[in-house]
Amino acid sequence: MDNVKHVVIIGAGFGGLQAVKKLSKNKNLRISLIDRTNHHLFQPLLYQVATAVLSPADIAIPSRSLTENMKNVTVFMDEVTGIDKVNKQIILGNRKMSYDYLIISAGSRTGYFGHNDWKKYSTGLKHLTDALEIRKRLLMSFEQAENNPEKSSGLMKYVIIGGGPTGVELAGSIAELSRFIIRKDFRNIDTSKAEIILIEGGPDLLPSFNRELSVYTKRKLEERGVNVMLNTRVQNIEEKKIFVKTSEGEKSIDANIIIWAAGVESVYIENSPEIKSDRQNRIEVNSYCSLDEYPEVFAIGDIANFRDENGKPLPGVSPVAMQQGRYAARTITDELKGRPRKPFRYFFKGSMATIGRKDAVAEFKFFRLTGFLAWLSWLFIHLIYQVGFKNKISILITWIWSYLTFGAGARVIQEPIRRRKT
Repeated sequence: MDNVKHVVIIGAGFGGLQAVKKLSKNKNLRISLIDRTNHHLFQPLLYQVATAVLSPADIAIPSRSLTENMKNVTVFMDEVTGIDKVNKQIILGNRKMSYDYLIISAGSRTGYFGHNDWKKYSTGLKHLTDALEIRKRLLMSFEQAENNPEKSSGLMKYVIIGGGPTGVELAGSIAELSRFIIRKDFRNIDTSKAEIILIEGGPDLLPSFNRELSVYTKRKLEERGVNVMLNTRVQNIEEKKIFVKTSEGEKSIDANIIIWAAGVESVYIENSPEIKSDRQNRIEVNSYCSLDEYPEVFAIGDIANFRDENGKPLPGVSPVAMQQGRYAARTITDELKGRPRKPFRYFFKGSMATIGRKDAVAEFKFFRLTGFLAWLSWLFIHLIYQVGFKNKISILITWIWSYLTFGAGARVIQEPIRRRKT
């Protein structure tokens, strides 16, 4: 046991899980996987839970199920409250855990660019609880409109802030939900008249994509009835109201539901002020995805600020986290064998975003796709990277059913109506 090294991994996301898989093959390692939840979450499909296409169990799988055959892996559902790098210990509330190597892969959360007071008036989309809250409020808005058709225009007004992949996919999915999936379910209202507004501060949607794809995305969303507002800066958010600044001046927009998809920040680990981080709380790492003074500490995925050869930070997307997770595991294994470290190199495999049924955009290294082919590519890639055979089959069946019938199978509102006592 003296030769067995202890590797602690914080976070069961894409990066952490890849590191666990690779390290578990080394029987000379003891691995502790720590996460605040008991499951791995496939975040790219959160928006489909939020819009009642998939259920939570379709995109989440218990971490213990994923590691049950990895005998040298122990899973802890706990929260890291601090890191003592000098003594090589992490702090878990009132107890401590020692490590030989530490991989920090705690992920990110919704960021409001310093306007945290906006959080109480809007909902982000980073966790299952966020998706379920959006789903509940979205479905409730249609029910309330059915009961009060004279107020339906205000009740069926939704604003999404942020024109990146999350905002685009949410806008397209809400448009299809209201215009096709549930339109025949109501008698007193026409759900296709729901007003969906997508606000983007810059000149294009999907700013990290080729501009041709951005223009295509805007046109296709507008064909679905989405009102796309570009070059529109949010100045303030209040209860059911957004104040924006456009080229035409300042104005306010009323909305029943406000969804924030404009930014994220890294999950902050308390009691570790000496860890160097940027404005988004991302940990500054070197070319080995580790800390300069503490090379046994790695930071990967959304929580890390890794700059490429051009000095540009890598995007907070799952392929980056997965490649860094495998890299950190390989580096640890090689180092224990006496091999020198090699710098991390990110291999760009492509970016994609779905606009709606039979429509998506995809950008790869040497070519780009739009429309049905891009949509098929998106379906295939997301099924391949989904964790767990049961989840793959469940999602595939749900997607086939939704495609053939325009049906959504997760439209259950869990909370009943509670009337105030008079």
